[in-house]
Amino acid sequence: MITVQSLTKDYGPNRAIENLNFTAEKGEVLGFLGPNGAGKTTTIRILTGFMPPTSGIAKVGGHDVIEESLEVRKLVGYMPETVPLYDDMRVYDYLRYMGQLRHLDNLDERVEDVLEKIGLEDRSESLIKNISKGMRQRVGLGQALIHEPEVLILDEPTIGLDPKQIREVRNLIQEIGKERTVLLSTHILSEAQQICDRVIIINKGLIVAEDAPENLQNRLSSSRKVSVRVGADAEKAVDLIKGVDGVVSAQLSTQGLIQFENLSSRDSRAEVAKLLVQKGFDLLELTPEVVNLEEIFLELTREDAPVAEAIENPPLEESEA
Repeated sequence: MITVQSLTKDYGPNRAIENLNFTAEKGEVLGFLGPNGAGKTTTIRILTGFMPPTSGIAKVGGHDVIEESLEVRKLVGYMPETVPLYDDMRVYDYLRYMGQLRHLDNLDERVEDVLEKIGLEDRSESLIKNISKGMRQRVGLGQALIHEPEVLILDEPTIGLDPKQIREVRNLIQEIGKERTVLLSTHILSEAQQICDRVIIINKGLIVAEDAPENLQNRLSSSRKVSVRVGADAEKAVDLIKGVDGVVSAQLSTQGLIQFENLSSRDSRAEVAKLLVQKGFDLLELTPEVVNLEEIFLELTREDAPVAEAIENPPLEESEA
């Protein structure tokens, strides 16, 4: 598992991440989302032992990433966004070489197993420079899996893959996540929504949201945007809804639906329904609009989003570290 407590990293006068606190458990796929410059890469580099934090604690499998760096590296399989492959090596030889670097005993068995997992058995003798970008991505995933790591850290693993390959890699990640800890950094929000058990959204170095994708959807869908359908006189209903306390805006769509938005601190649905019925309208539908992870991401990481509104993320107790 991964444990991060009060993790902070400064680059000179610039603070890249501040007071990050989160865990990733065995059997969990954790999505790590954020715009460019949010602090994702910095966090990953700390977790993989590439650089130390300025302050705070990061542990992998109970081992401190600084004090026990070699132990951490044994437990972690890492696939960076741009995988450093050796173009003049054959696929099989490259994976075997990566296994040799990790002093694996059952080397040929592990290479064969990984080739099957990444679907490259028929290209094992191909030179890496002669295979497609999608296949190169799969080779990069293979080197991260070669030593059967307890923790897998993947940075944009499906970049360059065609739809069929993307589906295969996502299925593989989900399968791996049943037995291991997987930290997945991705810009493909539908990907995180499909395969992650939980997501962390980071912006300006702070965690601004952390929950299961469906819980984040419910949190923003339950009261912010609502669709209403009435039997007749929809224009008059719009004027009534605009006067309800807490309603920010209301308008009639081309489909005949009235769409209104609440203040984030207030749910006005009950008041709207009561008012429409009292005024004699036939209330046919009142439904919260479902937002997807992309809309949530854009809302939480917009340029004018004040960092002070980040969802509270208290530090772990010392006994939990």
